[in-house]
Amino acid sequence: MNIVDAHIAAWRRSPFAEWVTGEAWDVIPDLAGMVARFLKTLDADYEIEGDIAVHRSTKVEPGAVIKGPLIVGPNCLIAMGSLIRGGCWLESDCIVGPGAELKTTIMFQGAKLAHFNFVGDSVLGRDVNLEAGSIIANYRNELADPRLRISYNSKTLEADTLKFGALVGDGCRIGANAVVAPGAILAPGTVVSRLGLIDQRPTS
Repeated sequence: MNIVDAHIAAWRRSPFAEWVTGEAWDVIPDLAGMVARFLKTLDADYEIEGDIAVHRSTKVEPGAVIKGPLIVGPNCLIAMGSLIRGGCWLESDCIVGPGAELKTTIMFQGAKLAHFNFVGDSVLGRDVNLEAGSIIANYRNELADPRLRISYNSKTLEADTLKFGALVGDGCRIGANAVVAPGAILAPGTVVSRLGLIDQRPTS
């Protein structure tokens, strides 16, 4: 079982599991391509324009900016002033709130960005909730070598991936104005306090 399986119960039933044998950060480099391929399999329940597919039960408010490749599933809300880009997939019942930005990310059922959030290059499990202003950063611009390094279960995981935000397990809650630093793994049910910082990069 991969780490992503232990954190997101629905992962194996997602359209990406058959194409990805590695971990969550292995999904990100080709997520846009996978979304584009999956889009070709959708039925008439979706309104498709170019490389953007939006389920007919979903509401995209005026002023939202959506860029493909993109699939937005049933009963989602894409609020005014939000931005989705870089290849994203929203399963169902998801919210991208006013002023929120979503980039190259998978959102499983019921995941929600409140407003004024940034989530980049991440995988969010079911029923994840980000309060206002919380950030999942995706790149360590302060480092000469920003490649992925994560301290996980007393081990250091490393990959050549330059941009990865977080693997956020089912049911996590991220408080207002909290920051999740690039390269994080949040266990299911994790609660990040308001104004909190999660940084799992080893210091040595």
